Amino acid sequence: QVQLVESGGGLVQAGGSLRLSCTASGSIFSINAMGWYRQAPGKQRELVAAIISGGSTNYADSVKGRFTISRDSAKNTVYLQMNSLKPEDTAVYYCNVVLVDGRFRPYDYWGQGTQVTVSS
Repeated sequence: QVQLVESGGGLVQAGGSLRLSCTASGSIFSINAMGWYRQAPGKQRELVAAIISGGSTNYADSVKGRFTISRDSAKNTVYLQMNSLKPEDTAVYYCNVVLVDGRFRPYDYWGQGTQVTVSS
């Protein structure tokens, strides 16, 4: 089993910053990717940012230039630095980790979600 523990959400004014953290523990065999998704009320969950095992990153167009994803492999932790926050960034943010086994079969894990609220 794999557990993901998120932290760092909260309430911030527009233009402010927050940093989310997510640490994976348990039967970590090989991390293929770590990322953050978000879901606003009435909307589908969407990818915010992801970082692949080789270090390449991918961002949603709406957060490019404002958010930065990074990873501490030794700690199995992924971070999301969010700057210049906007009210439309308000959502529940979910950590996602994809592990692969020796046959490259993927296993998907999700955190419990952390609320980010940006006031105008």
